[in-house]
Amino acid sequence: MRASSLKWVVGAIIILLIIFAGIFVALKNVSKEIPVVIPVQAPIVTQEVVGKSVQGRNIEAFSYGAGSTTLAFIGGIHGGYEWNSVLLAYKFMDYLTANPTVIPKNLKIIVIPSANPDGVYQVVGKGGQFTVADVKDNLPVGTGRFNVNKVDLNRNFACNWQATSTWRNNIVSAGTAVFSEPEAQAIKNFVSKNNPTLVIFWHSQSNAIYASACNNGILAETSKLMKAYSLASGYRTEETFDSYAITGDASDWLASQGVPSFTVELQTHESIEWEKNLAGIKALFEYYRNK
Repeated sequence: MRASSLKWVVGAIIILLIIFAGIFVALKNVSKEIPVVIPVQAPIVTQEVVGKSVQGRNIEAFSYGAGSTTLAFIGGIHGGYEWNSVLLAYKFMDYLTANPTVIPKNLKIIVIPSANPDGVYQVVGKGGQFTVADVKDNLPVGTGRFNVNKVDLNRNFACNWQATSTWRNNIVSAGTAVFSEPEAQAIKNFVSKNNPTLVIFWHSQSNAIYASACNNGILAETSKLMKAYSLASGYRTEETFDSYAITGDASDWLASQGVPSFTVELQTHESIEWEKNLAGIKALFEYYRNK
């Protein structure tokens, strides 16, 4: 090969190397400018009708996550009389939708926001007699608390059930038989189908956490879980409710089935006390995270 040809080949190779080097540097700089987007895992959300109220309204359950351990949260068993427990449940659902990664991978969270939709409708529903503004001071005693059959649903479960029970100084109907009411039956069927590891009921307005028990005492796991929620939230814990006799309580029925359960009573009928309850919920998430 002539010296002139060799020089031409070498020159061409050098030019190509310079071009490739320029392209490499440009691509490297571009890659620095393009942000790396890590997609957030969307929650696995399912919506299911688990039963109907006396008037045919849906009792719905919303599931988040796909773990093998199920935690259930139930609001509104006393309907519009404790409407803030329903709002708390919906606030929790909004939070789970906006913060899907807060749910540990081994957990499934199921929320039944309104276990007594007819009672809610009676107080705050479209066409109802009352508005939220009435709830604080102006409602007749017990309005919206019972279902349409005038049964206190939290007296209709299979733990020491009696046809009549008490609420404050009032004698209340507990139904014609155990699980006679479709709303109670819906919760029973939900528990049977989903086999929850823990069930929490939100009520108002005793400002405390109450353990569940039915004849054989408080389950050891119930004591641990309610204490975890209490320490994080600031609600005091009570092993028994002794203000008046209660029969047929939903949480106590779960204890008779070997399912840990407790009741969180909000301080008033107006506020949802979100930050306190969120802290309690997160404490439960941490408790189960590595189980």
